[in-house]
Amino acid sequence: MSAYQHFAQGFSAMPERPFLEDEGGAIYTYADLERETARVAAFLWKLGLSPGARVAAQIEKSPEGVFLYLGVLRAGFCFLPLNTAYQEGELAYFLDNAEPEVVVCRPEAALLFERLGRVKGVLRVLTLDATGEGTLAVELAKIPATFATLPMAKDDPAVIIYTSGTTGRSKGAVVTHGNLVSNAEVLREAWQITARDVLIHALPMFHVHGLFVALHPLLSAGSHLLFQRKFDPKQVLGAIPRATMLMGVPTFYTRLLVEAELSPKLCKAMRLFVSGSAPLLEATFRAFTERTEHVILERYGMSEAGMITSNPYAGERRAGTVGKPLDGVSVRVVDESGRALLRGQPGEIEIRGPNVFAGYFRMAEQTRREFTGDGYFKTGDVGIMSEDGYLSIVGRSKDVVITGGYNVYPKEIELVLDAFPEVEESAVVGVAHDDFGEAVTAVVVLRPRAVLTEAEIVARLRAAIASYKVPRRVHFVRELPRNAMGKVEKKRLRDQLAGPLG
Repeated sequence: MSAYQHFAQGFSAMPERPFLEDEGGAIYTYADLERETARVAAFLWKLGLSPGARVAAQIEKSPEGVFLYLGVLRAGFCFLPLNTAYQEGELAYFLDNAEPEVVVCRPEAALLFERLGRVKGVLRVLTLDATGEGTLAVELAKIPATFATLPMAKDDPAVIIYTSGTTGRSKGAVVTHGNLVSNAEVLREAWQITARDVLIHALPMFHVHGLFVALHPLLSAGSHLLFQRKFDPKQVLGAIPRATMLMGVPTFYTRLLVEAELSPKLCKAMRLFVSGSAPLLEATFRAFTERTEHVILERYGMSEAGMITSNPYAGERRAGTVGKPLDGVSVRVVDESGRALLRGQPGEIEIRGPNVFAGYFRMAEQTRREFTGDGYFKTGDVGIMSEDGYLSIVGRSKDVVITGGYNVYPKEIELVLDAFPEVEESAVVGVAHDDFGEAVTAVVVLRPRAVLTEAEIVARLRAAIASYKVPRRVHFVRELPRNAMGKVEKKRLRDQLAGPLG
């Protein structure tokens, strides 16, 4: 059974229910979803694509973009979402690696893709703008709205998601139909999503968070999406009285806290606020609870596995943790040799389960290196499992700073720095050092009008943590570099700070 067939089991009995409502108030029902995805699937088959062909999309967020994605799944082809920020060099790499037969892009990028496509073997370039217009819309208007959804095996590729590339060349994670189905059902049950739910969808659609997490479990339940093209705090606040759920990144919540209208009364109908894709500061977690009387549910996931852990829907949602493993997912914390560590000790997080991807596209050797002999995927994240099973993310294994033979986990220092009243946020990285190998280096954003010197920060840290963990240098910046999903780009920080420190 394909992922689309599975989702359709949840909504097929309620075709006239609203599926998606756009910012202008236009409502698309589940019958509209069925009809428009049929057009997409039928059109792709009319093009005569190869079995398992990739269909790439670098488009603005729109209802028609959702129909394109689900139509590709329905047709049995493989969807390739591309970040709208990618530039020509990156796009050339993705087209060369994935070899899509069809590209759907913004109208202004059509000439670029046609030029790249001639070299990379793309059969057809089509356009789709933010309003749903373009050459794709023209072609779909000619197609009858009927299509018999192709049955797919659980191991058949459904989506290729390229990793962010913050630690090197992007890799295409092959996500199967079985991966999508298992994660959708586990999340629907874990977060108790039903047809009565109304989700504010303000996330981008080229990333796992917006494309999978904020869509699939809602489809399976026959829920209603309030579809916002981008996050705007005032628009979200305006939608909250009509909604029951919001999924967002930590930046959503810090920006909502600035708005005076945020209150328990405004959030009376809401039942769940979810945060992910980047660490949620404890200060944000607690401030949001104080302002709204709602406790944010933080979870942990990645391109290669969808969602892995979650704080409980019913139970303690613990600040600074990403909760416990989801049903069917096995999580362990290991040392450098792969031996399981005792609870409370930091080590690399390894995972196994039906949510874990099939491998990296056309990178068999890389895939082999990233899996253990007993089938666990090496996430590259460093974590600590508490005695009662709550996982905390300490950092990335590649971000561990080795100074004078000691391993320093940046997150530990960042938590101390972020607790300073003058500090808005911080990031800790390793910078080359002639003597110690790497020097612990902090990059700090101060709160407005706050005054704090490098010497004052170092003195406070010396009183709070071991001396080898104390940064040798502290740099002040207005903001930290982030990728499209709000994650701090530590590779960029390291590059900016490169050069031996004596």
